[in-house]
Amino acid sequence: GKERAKDHPVHALLNERPNPETSAFSFREALMASALLYGNAYAEIERDGAGRPVGLWLIPPYNVSTQRIGPDKREKVYVVQVNGQAVPLSPDDVLHVPGFSLDGCNGLVPVSLAREAIGLSKATETYGASFFGNGAQPSGVLSHPAKLTAEGATNLRDSWRTLYGGLTNAQRVAVLEEGMSWTPLGIPPEHAQFLETRKFQVAEIARLFLIPPHLIGDLEHATFSNIEHQAMQYVTHCIEPWTRRIEQEVNWKLFATRAHRAEFVLEGLLRGDSKTRSEFYASALTNGWLSVNEVRALENRNAVEGGDTFRAPLNMAPVGAQPVPGDEAL
Repeated sequence: GKERAKDHPVHALLNERPNPETSAFSFREALMASALLYGNAYAEIERDGAGRPVGLWLIPPYNVSTQRIGPDKREKVYVVQVNGQAVPLSPDDVLHVPGFSLDGCNGLVPVSLAREAIGLSKATETYGASFFGNGAQPSGVLSHPAKLTAEGATNLRDSWRTLYGGLTNAQRVAVLEEGMSWTPLGIPPEHAQFLETRKFQVAEIARLFLIPPHLIGDLEHATFSNIEHQAMQYVTHCIEPWTRRIEQEVNWKLFATRAHRAEFVLEGLLRGDSKTRSEFYASALTNGWLSVNEVRALENRNAVEGGDTFRAPLNMAPVGAQPVPGDEAL
């Protein structure tokens, strides 16, 4: 069994305030943002004279590097840049949560791994802003029958942009003089599949972080029958690996003994709707493989007296255990 150790000093650091300047929620939020964007998240562990943790202070990941020292280069230290100075920190005093890693120590930067996908998304966004900013009209060539000087061509281009460029001038009627003509250039957005490209790139970046489409507002393939299972898959395949990383690092660095440990309670995110849960609990209670208090724990409720007893129906018995009517004499 286990119970909450609310009197333990680490409990307050993880659930209330890791330091006087940051709430526990903001601390976890910043920790995850660093891990997702930079591949690594760091926090300095402040200890008292007895070596007990009394504070956790976030360190910007871009200010941290690792070095190997010692005769065999196996001892690792964290080097933090503070006001232009390199300050070494012992691994015992650094809470380090790496992302996916090839060496087990330093996480890979997801943004760098997906630079092409992110670059394509930025390019389509920039193109869309420029296209609609110019009145949703493609670029083109303004032709003049005579030969223009460099100054004349510049003046003509500037005057055309002033009169007909931009969103506010999109519907103005152009009047061409002196035999000039306008020839539009460029590929129409529908031919370049502009909207499809933007939509795909949003899903591509979400896929990088294992985020299901319905959580980013894409409900095209979401139905009432599958969205609950997608949410459960999100917890199982996306959130839980990160909680395991954080739990193992916290348990190793913040607790002197294995008698205490930290864990994330994810059962609330994995619960289905009320009807499904009630049917599941009824089956578990009826068949005797969950007790009342175990069900109440899953619902985040306190235990009740007598709730640890496992129960089974009285009218259930092995086949052949009850006498057959008329065979009493046998």
